[in-house]
Amino acid sequence: MVLSASLHSLCIIPHTSQSKIPSIFNLLKSPLAKPHLKINPIFKPSSLSLFTQPSKLRPKTQNFRTPTIRSLFTGIVEEMGEIKQLGMADHGGFDLKIHAKTVIEDVHLGDSIAVNGTCLTVTDFDTHLGEFTVGLAPETLRKTSLSELEPGSLVNLERAIPPTGRMGGHFVQGHVDGTAEIVGKQVEGDSLWIKVKTDKNLLKYVVPKGFIAIDGTSLTVVDVFEEELCFNFMLVAYTRQKVVIPLKEIGQKVNLEVDILGKYVERLLSSGFVDSIKGSRFPETHNKN
Repeated sequence: MVLSASLHSLCIIPHTSQSKIPSIFNLLKSPLAKPHLKINPIFKPSSLSLFTQPSKLRPKTQNFRTPTIRSLFTGIVEEMGEIKQLGMADHGGFDLKIHAKTVIEDVHLGDSIAVNGTCLTVTDFDTHLGEFTVGLAPETLRKTSLSELEPGSLVNLERAIPPTGRMGGHFVQGHVDGTAEIVGKQVEGDSLWIKVKTDKNLLKYVVPKGFIAIDGTSLTVVDVFEEELCFNFMLVAYTRQKVVIPLKEIGQKVNLEVDILGKYVERLLSSGFVDSIKGSRFPETHNKN
């Protein structure tokens, strides 16, 4: 499908109230990022169900499988799961418990599941309750939009595919490069235009008609607005019903994973790879008379 529309005057919808984004974690201080999350003290009533007791979930197997190559995604969301619990775990880290139907059908400990485009490892599950748990590192919370989640939030879910699996979208690693803020939404027919703003260090990898994973959804960039540090994309009617992006409000964040090819090209150019090729000389050959 070729999109010929160009949305240079995307509708900007101002906030009429404060965003209902909870502060759920207390990140360690980092010189690279200010702590922006705060956890409610345990002695106060909280809407969050923190993991203060050992999990009662009993997976059908207690042993991790022999590791296989399961770290590639396609950006084709399989289902939307619901956040059941999130917070600090007994081991001192952060846990996220998700209710799902499809991705838990053949789940094993150690499996990789992309949650809003973030590759996370299954640490516990209960197939009878239809729930699984993944661990979150502080860097994951700093780098992604998962810090905005709360119980009841919906998230995009996709299982990692084996090397022989069908590639329905594009190559997605589940390694989030950063986030973008939704700055505009506009309906056109049964489709939805969305405009987002991101950092210039990420925008340089975004090209018109190029691949990008947004909250783990494989999408096509329509236009890039360099001066605004923005780009836009369109969701058709089917996609709008299958992913969480349309449910987010202006001001909320989405996870971005840019096309890895652009990063490799930049790396090669900065390393002097091209210059080394230009400077190379093939051995001279002489014709014998």
